Amino acid sequence: MTSIFHSGLLKDISSLLNDADDFNVIIKAGDEYTKEFPAHSVILRARCPYFKNELLDEKSTKKNTFNIPNITPTIFEMVLKYIYTGELDLTNHLGENILGLLVASYELLLEELFIHVQEYLIEEQAPWVQKNFVQVLHKVFKLKDCEKLQDYCLGSICADPQPFITSKKFPSLDKDILYGLLKRDDFPVEESIIWDCLIKWGIKQTPGLGNVNGDRTKWSNSNYHALKKTLNPFIPLIRFAEFSPAEYFDKIRPYKTVIPNNIYDEIEEYYFKSVKPKTINLTPRNIKIIESNLIKPKLANIIASWIERKDEKDLSVKYKFDLLYRSSRDGLNINTFRTKCNGQGRCLVLVKHPNSAKIYGGYNPLDFVNANGLYYSTTESFIFSFEDSEDDQYMKISRVQASCANYAICEQNTQGFDFGNTLYLSSNLNIYFRNQGYYDNNVSNVLDPYLGGNFVPAEIEVFKMKAS
Repeated sequence: MTSIFHSGLLKDISSLLNDADDFNVIIKAGDEYTKEFPAHSVILRARCPYFKNELLDEKSTKKNTFNIPNITPTIFEMVLKYIYTGELDLTNHLGENILGLLVASYELLLEELFIHVQEYLIEEQAPWVQKNFVQVLHKVFKLKDCEKLQDYCLGSICADPQPFITSKKFPSLDKDILYGLLKRDDFPVEESIIWDCLIKWGIKQTPGLGNVNGDRTKWSNSNYHALKKTLNPFIPLIRFAEFSPAEYFDKIRPYKTVIPNNIYDEIEEYYFKSVKPKTINLTPRNIKIIESNLIKPKLANIIASWIERKDEKDLSVKYKFDLLYRSSRDGLNINTFRTKCNGQGRCLVLVKHPNSAKIYGGYNPLDFVNANGLYYSTTESFIFSFEDSEDDQYMKISRVQASCANYAICEQNTQGFDFGNTLYLSSNLNIYFRNQGYYDNNVSNVLDPYLGGNFVPAEIEVFKMKAS
């Protein structure tokens, strides 16, 4: 049986850190402010791959001093303690120094320390990281194996991008950072705003433009060519299909010369002939226009297009859906429904069937009001269904018939929503499907396969609609 005495061994080796009697190496750390650290080559070789390589070099063995000007004395003192003792307490260190330790551990090939510091910054220094995104990003994007912290930073920016993209530091972003942001599907910024930011960034990054030459009307062909060269890697990342026709005319067209010809031809064909582009990225970014547990944002855009009776790319305004009521959160209760939804203006209702993936819903363009069995007239209401939360191919819609507009919406304060006694939440908390003849002939397809039936919903969501 082998006896283990690691604790004593570690204690004795650790004591060498403060024993300068037999050191044979001096590490000079820092640039403007320098400090010398005595060390033992045998410890450095055993614990640090960087120094193992350096101390095995023939020329280096003739020297006993190493200069590391890009690592400050404060940070190297932390490194040396880790090397000698295997211990490190980062509790009282500034975020800036911990970030510096991350860079130093990468350069010195200290993989264990590098992994630990990266996780420490994410788990323990998140507030500091979020306040210093640009500083952190410029450091970590230069480190090959720092994907975890890179992704954390970019993901945090995506969670609240407005302060970041409007900051004065944004035009000075490193190109790799900007590329990492723009390629993400979860960068929840409207494409027209992203385009504006990219143009500003490109102007700032292009010699001869910016503060020196900020008036686009005075640019020469060579100025446009230089800007095109700057922006070239980023153009394929822009989701041009997300621009409205007005945004295309006002924002894209003036910069036609900086967009590759093949891409610009596809943009024009898309807007003028509705030809689906082949190379343009058609995946919309996951902009949280709706915080729904039942449908994805892309389905909210489809519903908005039904409201305006237009194609999605031709919408005149941007819509946002604010949650008013959710049965799993607020309880399946008529009084609660009425308290939260009455008087809120036009609303979208979503209903989840309990035994299938089907989503049903209706659009009330008027208001939910406290009435006792009254019908309200509108020609704009409709009911619909999706096969599941992501169905953008087989969805069905039934609009109120013009001749029956006076029966489009029924308001009964003892019940929940009621789309003309066709789709409604009864006082017994069941969803009922009926064909009263008020909605068009597609009503049977919309309510299939539960027409004439009723069920207790798995979930109900109601959203107030805003247009911007």
